[in-house]
Amino acid sequence: MFEFDQYLGFLAFLTILTIGFWLMIFLISFIPYWIGGALYENWKLKREAKKQESKA
Repeated sequence: MFEFDQYLGFLAFLTILTIGFWLMIFLISFIPYWIGGALYENWKLKREAKKQESKA
């Protein structure tokens, strides 16, 4: 069915495909964290600006 070099090529293909899949999942998991952190920082800055405005 497969010769040895074809088998190694197939294993290399599966390895690269699997690494790419998990890397994609890992990177996609950072997007909500990044957006949530940016929104939280923006909210904190607006809250601080409102506190400074009310003091002055």
